[in-house]
Amino acid sequence: MAQSRWTPESWRAKPVEQAPVYADAAALAEVERQLAGYPPLVFAGEARKLKGALGKAQVGEAFLLQGGDCAESFGEHSADNIRDFFRVFLQMAVVLTFAAASPVVKVGRIAGQFAKPRSSDVETKDGVTLPAYRGDIVNDIEFTAEAREPDPRRQLEAFRQSAATLNLLRAFATGGYANLENVHRWMLGFVKDSPFSERYQELADRITETLAFMRAIGLNPEASPELRATDFYTSHEALLLGYEQAMTRLDSTSGDYYATSGHMVWIGDRTRQLGGAHVEYCRGVKNPIGVKCGPSLHPDELIRLLDALDPDAEPGRLSLICRFGADKVEASLPALIRAVKREGRRVLWVCDPMHGNTIKTASGYKTRPTERIAAEIKSFFAVCRGEQAYAGGVHLEMTGKNVTECTGGARAISEGDLRNRYHTYCDPRLNAEQAIEIAFLIAELLKTERLAAPARPVEAAE
Repeated sequence: MAQSRWTPESWRAKPVEQAPVYADAAALAEVERQLAGYPPLVFAGEARKLKGALGKAQVGEAFLLQGGDCAESFGEHSADNIRDFFRVFLQMAVVLTFAAASPVVKVGRIAGQFAKPRSSDVETKDGVTLPAYRGDIVNDIEFTAEAREPDPRRQLEAFRQSAATLNLLRAFATGGYANLENVHRWMLGFVKDSPFSERYQELADRITETLAFMRAIGLNPEASPELRATDFYTSHEALLLGYEQAMTRLDSTSGDYYATSGHMVWIGDRTRQLGGAHVEYCRGVKNPIGVKCGPSLHPDELIRLLDALDPDAEPGRLSLICRFGADKVEASLPALIRAVKREGRRVLWVCDPMHGNTIKTASGYKTRPTERIAAEIKSFFAVCRGEQAYAGGVHLEMTGKNVTECTGGARAISEGDLRNRYHTYCDPRLNAEQAIEIAFLIAELLKTERLAAPARPVEAAE
């Protein structure tokens, strides 16, 4: 069935889930008018380049590393926090690149990840009921009536913070901070200090030998710019559609519309309704699109989502970000893979091992045991291998800080340790050490997949 004509505002005629209720419609309209006149945060050409990289990942020639904060906050915005996140992210990417022997596509949950879906519209504490916290772009986490009132002006602050974050990330990515030898030196420091150092030492030594060989034959950061710079992209959930519409721009070179709030946007598990506003908005912008896939997603529904969001089967367009829970992967994922293969569609299969593994402790803290995170990743790889699909990426909530929000890891963070440095505004994140530990786990899985894969035929010389 032919789809109706798309415009940046056509989502407004569809049912909208997870939308805040603003008391002052005129103030909201004025904020959206201002945003529509602001410069783009990212550019169409950058989004197309990312789509090309994701297209390679779809056919097994690259791996997606996507990660960052659960929800960015205005209060924790600082150059040090951005630097620490980027540093850990680069260390993870080096480990994965070496293990997969292929490029790692680096996409942060950053510079725009301010809005959060909630399971309830309200929150009750000590008999007081107030609107739920929906991220700093909507309201404040403080539990007062004034703080929880949705304020459209917060969208302007989110734009300013995103712009400042992107400015620093671009400088880090291209200005020498991403120098491969620097990143490897940081990684060696992690290995040396980790209680699991023996487990990681062999891979670290092999990377050291490879870099020494490269330098010996003249491949060094001074002579090879690609060794001191990297491509880094941003992403977030396209949840607050008024903000997304205001940041949508018509690309003069292609004549297509792009969301310029981030290079990649995704649709959440709570907002992927066929005929809903979020699917309607995302089907019209040409950015790479992610779709969160939970246990409730039926294979037939997934195919209809593919038809709506990627009718032309464009390489790199769709990433299916699977978030089942460690105990549900084997029951949920195979049917989705089979349905996609049966239709002859190509997507990027990505594991989100965070969202299905959240538990609440007796003391009231939400946490995610790292052993369950690791178990979901292993099950994801095993199912993809069994279904002859490529496990092409991972999607993590993580920080560069030494927080205590997820239990387990080499330091064996316990439930009793959570209160020490539990700083998240929403869901628990892997700390810096835990994130790199997960990268080493994925590296082992990627190496196994690579060694088990049939050799590619050598192209005949022309």
